[in-house]
Amino acid sequence: MLNELKLLASTLNVLYVEDEKELRETMAQYLGKLFKNILTCKDGKEGLEAFKNGLFDVVITDLQMPKMDGVAMIKEIKSIKPDQEIIIISAYAQTSYFMECIRQGVGGYIIKPIDFDQLNSELFKVLSKAIALKENLNYRNELESLVKERTQETLKLLEQQVQNHQKTLEALVELVEDRDTYTGGHSQRVANYCLKIAKAMNYDEKSCNLLYRAAILHDIGKISTLDSILLKPSKLSEDEYKLIQDHVKVGFEVLRKIPMFEELAQIVYSHHERYDGAGYPRGISGDLITPLARIMTLADAFDAMTTNRIYRARKSVDEAIEEIKTQSKKQFDPDVVKAAVDVLKDISIQNHPHQFPQTETEKERFSYFFKDALTGVYNTRYLDLILMNNGQDVDYRYVYGFFLENFTRYNKSQGWEKGDELLHSFAASLMTIFPKTAIFRYHGDDFLLLCNEPLEDFNQSIFPKCITQGDIGIKRHILDLDKKRVKSLKEIDEYFSNLD
Repeated sequence: MLNELKLLASTLNVLYVEDEKELRETMAQYLGKLFKNILTCKDGKEGLEAFKNGLFDVVITDLQMPKMDGVAMIKEIKSIKPDQEIIIISAYAQTSYFMECIRQGVGGYIIKPIDFDQLNSELFKVLSKAIALKENLNYRNELESLVKERTQETLKLLEQQVQNHQKTLEALVELVEDRDTYTGGHSQRVANYCLKIAKAMNYDEKSCNLLYRAAILHDIGKISTLDSILLKPSKLSEDEYKLIQDHVKVGFEVLRKIPMFEELAQIVYSHHERYDGAGYPRGISGDLITPLARIMTLADAFDAMTTNRIYRARKSVDEAIEEIKTQSKKQFDPDVVKAAVDVLKDISIQNHPHQFPQTETEKERFSYFFKDALTGVYNTRYLDLILMNNGQDVDYRYVYGFFLENFTRYNKSQGWEKGDELLHSFAASLMTIFPKTAIFRYHGDDFLLLCNEPLEDFNQSIFPKCITQGDIGIKRHILDLDKKRVKSLKEIDEYFSNLD
């Protein structure tokens, strides 16, 4: 047993408390041959302080000691470490002492004078329990560390999954915004406005981050909106407006199917609700609307007000804020209005987005709405909108009029089909000669060209033969928009009719 005992004790630390100096020295010498480390103390008070400042696998203590007896010390030790292994040594076999020690959870006892065989037996029993306890504690610590490590890995993977979902959805949002020049950057601007307002309202960082992410994705449902509605550069009809409202429900359904986006989905679902209950899709009002959604409602409206639509000029920041004030308690939550007015008043909108096509691809998509079916050039609806926005989002300085003479007579003599062919050929010639101009079919057999620089002289031989051979004449007029500003088709009509 002694060899086994030495093996058990070789890695453990023991605290021995004894007031008899001779016994303390004898026991210290014996225990030192067994344990890795041994610390001796001469009374209970000293022993308790030593215990508080060290780590001991076993405590061996006398009971009758000065300053603090063994029973009192054991109570204090057990209050600090309930599972501490303790062996008591006493010259007295008083039942009351031993019963009290047993109640305190003492693991073994030895009667003086010490029988070392009994001591070895008690040590073996107690050390076996102490080692088992230590191994269990180590296992628990290792398990906790492993669980913590695995939890961190899981959280990291979950965060990565969230980011992947977010990036995927943001890519879909970009696809939506790429379909329409006007919406380019809209979601990012709304997200920035939302963040400013939320911070002004003292929302915590988590809520601000949630709102920002929801704002980035708030129009994702428009991926299901038809191009003929989403890209329409004019006011929507009542039926078209009802169809585009579906983007809220679509966005909600897309987001709520992803568990980590459930909170975002609720915000997106309510961003077109009104404080007075006149919004959509549910028509809820006041406090029934998600608080963060009330912020997004205002931020979304503010961006719409300060962004050009082709049929409506943008408002200035000051004008938009005044409009927001009038809609307090109607469209908007009054608390949100109060915060928004303060933070949005200093917003500087440098690059004003608009709906006018910039690239060739955009021009082709745009032509779906404003191209003349017969000639392939733009129609007068687009001309009217261009004139309304000229000098703001587009800039044309000259209007050239090409008026066909004797076309009605040609039409009668050659037939309508030949007349249509001539108009188509003439329009194609204009597009070939003046590729950098905006060309419009104007009142049947007349054409207008808008450009930034004066047009150079050109050879009319490129026109159809019926024109070059004298069957039909061309009358040209020039309107310098720097000298006479016109802002509508009606004003163009008046100008050219006065020339005849």
